[in-house]
Amino acid sequence: MKTYDLLIIGGGPAGVAAGVYASRKKLQTILVTEDFGGQSIVSDGIENWIGTVKISGIDLAKSLESHLRAYAGDVVEIKTGNRIISIEKHTDYTETNALFISKMKNTSGDETVEVVSKAVLITTGSAHRKLGATGADIFEHKGLTYCATCDGPMFGGTDVVVIGGGNAALESVAQLSAYCKSVTILNRSKTFRADPITVEKVLSKPNVNLITPAEVTEVKGEKFVNGLSYKNTETGEIHELATNGIFVEIGMIPATGFVKDIVKLNEYNKVVVDPMTQRTETSGIWAAGDCTDGLYHQNNIAVGDAVKALEDIYMSLSRR
Repeated sequence: MKTYDLLIIGGGPAGVAAGVYASRKKLQTILVTEDFGGQSIVSDGIENWIGTVKISGIDLAKSLESHLRAYAGDVVEIKTGNRIISIEKHTDYTETNALFISKMKNTSGDETVEVVSKAVLITTGSAHRKLGATGADIFEHKGLTYCATCDGPMFGGTDVVVIGGGNAALESVAQLSAYCKSVTILNRSKTFRADPITVEKVLSKPNVNLITPAEVTEVKGEKFVNGLSYKNTETGEIHELATNGIFVEIGMIPATGFVKDIVKLNEYNKVVVDPMTQRTETSGIWAAGDCTDGLYHQNNIAVGDAVKALEDIYMSLSRR
C-alpha cells in the first residue's frame, strides 16, 4: 500500500491552497474531498476574494479546482466524491515518525479504502446553522443569506434584519449599518452572547433597532423576501416585520466529528490549533480554515492558514 507524505482533507480555499503548495514542494499528497468550493459555493457574488472584484461561488469553485489540477501533476492525487470518515494512528506510530491510517468512503457507495500518510491536514470547514423557520429554505439566496461579508453590499440602501446575538451577528450588524438604510436585530434572548462592549457600540448606531425576545417563525415573500413573522417568546404574540433582506447568524457547525477521537476540539467542536503553525495537539496532524478555533474565519484567512500549515508540514517532514 502506498504511503503518502500528506493527506489533505477538504476542497475549499484552504484545502486547495494546501494542495497547490504541496505540489510546488513535491510532497506526495492525496487530497480527498466530496467537491470543491467550500461553503461559499452558494454565494451569488463574492466581493472580498482578493484579486477578483466579484465572483460567484460556483465560479470560485471552478477556479480553485482548475488551479489545483494545473499544478497537481504526478505529485498531488485528487479524490473527489469521497470523504474521510476516520483517522487512526498506525501501530508503528511514534511522536517523531508519525504514520496515520485514514478510512476513505465513496459518497456514492459503501466502499471503504485505507489511506496511509505521514502527515494529515484537516481543512473540512464548517456549515452555517440553518434557520428553522417556515419558508427559510425557500428564500435562501433570494433575500435570505448566511454571509453579510459576501452578500451585504447587494442590500445597500435597504431595510434588513440580522438574526442572532453572538459576536458574529453583532459584527454583521456593524458592517451592514454602514450602507443599509436600517438594520433590525432579532435575538431570542434579552441577553447577548456577544461581548458587552460590542453590543453597546452597535446598539448606539442611529439606524440599528433591536427586537427581543423574538423567534422568527416564518420568512415571507414572492420571488424575493419582503418580510417575516416573529413570536415574542415571553407573550407568545406573533408580529409581522417588513424587510428586504435577512442575514442569519445563529452559529456554525464545524465538520469535525470524524476527528473527535484523535485531535483536541474546543467546546464548539472546532479543532484546537497553534496559531503560529496550525499544528494540533496531536503530532503529525495540522488543521486550517473554518474548522479550527481561529479567531476570524474568511476565505482569504483560510488560505493563509493553509499556506502556513504547509510550510510547517514541509519543514517537519524534511527533518524526519
